Amino acid sequence: MSSDKTAFFSDEKCFWHAGGNYAQMAQVGGHVQPMVSGGLPEAPETKRRLKNLLHVTGLADELSMLSATPANTNTLLNVHPQTYLDQFKQQSDQGGGELGMRTPFGPGGYEIACLSAGLVVAAVESVLSNEHRNAYALSRPPGHHCLPDWPNGFCLLANIAIAIEAALSRKLASKIAVVDWDVHHGNGTEHIFYHRPDVLTISIHQERNYPFDTGDMQHTGEGEGRDANMNVPLPPGCGHHAYLEVMEKLVVPKLEAFDADLVVIACGFDACTYDPLSRMMCTSETFRSMTNTLMTVTNGRLVAAHEGGYAEMYVPFCGHAMLEEMSGSSVRANDPMIDRAVKQQPSARMNAFHSTLIDEMVEYFNL
Repeated sequence: MSSDKTAFFSDEKCFWHAGGNYAQMAQVGGHVQPMVSGGLPEAPETKRRLKNLLHVTGLADELSMLSATPANTNTLLNVHPQTYLDQFKQQSDQGGGELGMRTPFGPGGYEIACLSAGLVVAAVESVLSNEHRNAYALSRPPGHHCLPDWPNGFCLLANIAIAIEAALSRKLASKIAVVDWDVHHGNGTEHIFYHRPDVLTISIHQERNYPFDTGDMQHTGEGEGRDANMNVPLPPGCGHHAYLEVMEKLVVPKLEAFDADLVVIACGFDACTYDPLSRMMCTSETFRSMTNTLMTVTNGRLVAAHEGGYAEMYVPFCGHAMLEEMSGSSVRANDPMIDRAVKQQPSARMNAFHSTLIDEMVEYFNL
């Protein structure tokens, strides 16, 4: 039975993922004191507060609020080797630890990561099966940095890649596109599909933020995947105008040429003005406008998987604005910081500079 509603997949257990014994991005020990608030910037409150805000405004009443089953081993093996899964599970059972760079987890971390991936798998399946018009997965831990056998950047399983492989293997789609607007380069998703012609990967990110050695514009895919990867590295200080211009001049033409059966958004909200790990200047209205653009290009048929975003107070308003657009709801969450964020936008002179850079990218990608 089909529904015009937007599905919202979440699970309380995902908020219980533990970031380990960290203070910001440094391990506790020596002269590094523990923090009262907990460990890494990738903490549960940004996501929990988004879900809370949906209930407080009443938007949740207009969504299909769902959970999902964890991704099973066979589904995970489409992306991750058995050796990696075994190592992750063993360490999780023994109380947690760290497998890669900045990817700590506590007891039960493996099961929670499988659940996070399962939320994205279910969201993709629900849209491709026409159960819902579009869907949002409040996935945690995130996934777009994770390589098949090496987690990094808070990401333990490649959530979006796992969901895409599951859909392709079941013949629910033949071509899928990923638009990653998390402020950090989606190196894991890029790596997994770099030689594939059936998955288009687009990453819009702050240049040389994280990882420091990936995300260059000239990395466009190899072999059969040539021209199926597009990196849009932006200098620090880009804001609302630059991001919308990137969508109009780069992302939309690339998507239209690829003609995917589904677009998946890796929706980090860490390009916002108030994020502690980036230097971009986006507002809640930026994310609303980018969502509107993708809704238009896909006729509303898209999936969003939550990635980064570390401004605990502001992320919920960015996510709410996005879900307002996805659902077509008239419910609004009044952004208390929007006036200040607008005043902090780049000057007309800087916008002109950014436009020149974007036009150079258009020429480079021959769009």
